[in-house]
Amino acid sequence: MKVAVAIPCYKVKSHILSVIEGIGAEVDTIYVVDDCCPEQSGNFVIENNQDERVKVLWHSENQGVGGAIVTAYQKALEDDMDIVVKVDGDGQMDPSLLPHFIEPIIQGRADYTKGSRFFTLESLTSMPFVRKFGNAALSFINKVSSGYWNVMDPTNGYTAIHAQALRLMPLEKLSRRYFFESDMLFRLGTLRAVVQDIPMDAIYGDEVSNLSVKKVLVDFPPLYLKAFFKRVFYNYFLRDFNGASMELVLALVLMIFGTFWGGSHWIGSIVSGEEASTGTVMLAVLPIIMGFQLLLSAIDHDMTHVPSKPLQRWFSGAKKK
Repeated sequence: MKVAVAIPCYKVKSHILSVIEGIGAEVDTIYVVDDCCPEQSGNFVIENNQDERVKVLWHSENQGVGGAIVTAYQKALEDDMDIVVKVDGDGQMDPSLLPHFIEPIIQGRADYTKGSRFFTLESLTSMPFVRKFGNAALSFINKVSSGYWNVMDPTNGYTAIHAQALRLMPLEKLSRRYFFESDMLFRLGTLRAVVQDIPMDAIYGDEVSNLSVKKVLVDFPPLYLKAFFKRVFYNYFLRDFNGASMELVLALVLMIFGTFWGGSHWIGSIVSGEEASTGTVMLAVLPIIMGFQLLLSAIDHDMTHVPSKPLQRWFSGAKKK
């Protein structure tokens, strides 16, 4: 299989050459994407790099990490690459781990692999508490929105993807900024692609992260919520309609009925000063309890039906576009 590495470049001039030098012989092509970098990272690589595998791609306007990687993905498909690995140019991702990321894809066990800094307790010791707490919270939210209950660390940018998954993915719709990694998981979930976590240690230098608390607390929640509702609609009502679909519908109907029935009679009892009868109370409580049980059953179905058959097996006989 032909393997490519995509490196987004924005203010990484001091690290980019060492990152390129650390990439092993298993890689055929290295795409360096200058995302309108003020440090002229692309020119710097052309002038100082000695690796013939490197191809520099340019953006006339800054598009964010997602935009840079989409450009590299599109070029990789044009060049008939089979696997594309994303490695950041800031030196926080160990290039020597790259074989571990591509091995499950080469063996046909996964369509997409991503790093996880949560695999061992020892690897978390170097992660600042705020990042640790934030990543843990985002991991849970992402599990719900993407349906990948088996993965952690959703914002980890060390990833590898099979070309077949890229061909099926609407690359033009991918988020161009910091929601890119989470959006990738959502899109892969709608395709039922197999995703696997790869253990890695957290490496932190003197770089300042551009991902602010404001982006995480204000910008991310509505995007996750939108992804969740889209996923539920695509997977449980548009593409398929199964037992979990019925459970979701009944749960919604019962819980809404119980809430409105109970709420209206509670307000009525306050106004009239009369206590509601036992039957009235039970008619409100029982639908809510039954709806909640059905919701738990639907969640259990979702958690136990994580994609398990890689897309590359489904489309192994398909011709490349």
